[in-house]
Amino acid sequence: MSHNKKKKVIAIVLGGGRGTRLYPLTMGRAKPAVPFAGKYRLVDIPISNCINSGIKQIYVLTQFNTASLHNHITNTYQFDQFSGGFVEILAAEQTPTSESWYQGTADAVRKNLVHFHDQQADYYVILSGDQLYRMDFQSMLDRHIESGAELTIAAKPISREHATGLGIIGTDDDGIITKFYEKPAPDMDITDYKVPEKCLKKQLGLDRNHDNEYLASMGIYIFNAQTMEEALNNDKTDFGKEIIPDIIKTRRVGAYLFNDFWEDIGTIKAFYETNLNLASEKPAFNFYDEEMPIYTHRRHLPATKANFCNISCSLTSEGSIITNAYIVNSIIGVRTFIEAGASLDGVYCMGATVYETEEEKAENAKKGIPNIGIGKATIIKRAIIDQNARIGSNCRIGIDNIPRPDGDYEMYSVHDGIIVINKNAIIPDGTVM
Repeated sequence: MSHNKKKKVIAIVLGGGRGTRLYPLTMGRAKPAVPFAGKYRLVDIPISNCINSGIKQIYVLTQFNTASLHNHITNTYQFDQFSGGFVEILAAEQTPTSESWYQGTADAVRKNLVHFHDQQADYYVILSGDQLYRMDFQSMLDRHIESGAELTIAAKPISREHATGLGIIGTDDDGIITKFYEKPAPDMDITDYKVPEKCLKKQLGLDRNHDNEYLASMGIYIFNAQTMEEALNNDKTDFGKEIIPDIIKTRRVGAYLFNDFWEDIGTIKAFYETNLNLASEKPAFNFYDEEMPIYTHRRHLPATKANFCNISCSLTSEGSIITNAYIVNSIIGVRTFIEAGASLDGVYCMGATVYETEEEKAENAKKGIPNIGIGKATIIKRAIIDQNARIGSNCRIGIDNIPRPDGDYEMYSVHDGIIVINKNAIIPDGTVM
């Protein structure tokens, strides 16, 4: 019988700061709690990847509006007592040694080292809370150990056009990282960062071409425990900008090449487009994978009911009732009520957290307040409708070519031409926007 101790791995999901780029979806909730793909939340992606990879000790670091995130995680991720698994939220807190909020990703991890020490981990997996991908971290860990690296960075092969917005990695033939450049300008010459053919061949079995000339950091890291603690023994605040470039200069850092779907969904535009792509005929990301499912809160809701509807290239989540509506290229979230004659094109409707009773509806009707959901004959195009929004009858949203400057208004916002109706917003009958 082997007495080798199984190496212990702890996952740390970085929940992000204020989530200003996803405002107003982050107005009342932490970024990882933003509803996604009809029935999930963003945080379900990294946590599911961990569970599917056999990593069941997971910390989520966040600091703003954590209540809905707490509810979601507490109700969703319950491990049996024999597995030793947990998903624990560590919100920024004032302590005797620190009164400040997290100043950045590295600072968030540093402030929580005291909690991680209890676990006596051999390796830390650091993950982002706002990306869509499916990865086997066990395979990345094997590569990390085999290469003798102290830190391994997941890297995606990309073209030069895509390199501008990302951290670009230069490696040798064996995939050991020699240099790193954060967001090179479009006209900058970065030819000496091209990925070596041997490295591409060895890890992915690919020849180099226009689409995979460079490697971008995916913001997914595996650290040796001691290396991470030493790297954080300073006051640097950010992994991508400060900690990682420093480690590459002095220690052995490997790249783990990943060539499947990966999307950073940190902005309203990226969030909107990534969601709507899931409803297309052949989505770029496959939720329909029984081997590596994406988990979320079990709601025990009835199946969705569609009465006389025309629905195409759309997802409808459970618990909804849709009547005589035309819906195309859209996502309908849980408990969504859509009334007769409504028309949705390119809409992500996040649904509702509760069902209204008939008494509540009658009471609200007296005050002229529409029901939660979408009223009769309302037409909506290119919009995100946050949870529990009440949109009245005969509204026209995003239809008439009204100039809509980007900005935040009382009940809605406009970002990149996409209208976002706020959570709990009340949009009266006949509104045109």
